[in-house]
Amino acid sequence: MTELKVLISRAQIARRVVEMGAEITRDFAGQPVILVGVLKGSAIFLADLARHIALDATFDFIGVSSYGNRPSPTQELKSGWDSTGEVKLTKDVDQSMRDKNVIVVEDILDTGLTLTVLKKILLAHQPRSLKIAALLDKPSRRKLPLKGDYVGFTIPDEFVVGYGLDYAERYRNLADICIVPRE
Repeated sequence: MTELKVLISRAQIARRVVEMGAEITRDFAGQPVILVGVLKGSAIFLADLARHIALDATFDFIGVSSYGNRPSPTQELKSGWDSTGEVKLTKDVDQSMRDKNVIVVEDILDTGLTLTVLKKILLAHQPRSLKIAALLDKPSRRKLPLKGDYVGFTIPDEFVVGYGLDYAERYRNLADICIVPRE
């Protein structure tokens, strides 16, 4: 694999995550929140964000898989990949969301297909409020209208890894957000 190029440094990420935590703390002043991480990509972001939210905050996780004929990783880099829009719930939340302030924590807003389904699933749990916190937003790929309430960075249409995002399950542990070159 060719060398990765840093798009967003660990220092930039750290500063923005602190700011996002302060925004959430301000918006929910004194109220408890449930942070619902979307597995697996959001785990690192959720952990860092939670440490900067000065509220009573609990965690939960939800898992989904998107269906479609996914190409090989090399082919995916060259031409991209779009799911069919069929989303399967692989893990539901464990605690009650009824009348709670729920913040979905996602690594990246992309086509909007998965998060639109997740919003429907979580709204069925009847939360008091439902907000979206996403580290990255790639609006150029949006297929369904979707807007994050707390967004770290808007990025161009690049294949990115690091800070929880992967390429064939690799690179999640990188501290920076990096571009994988489309060879």
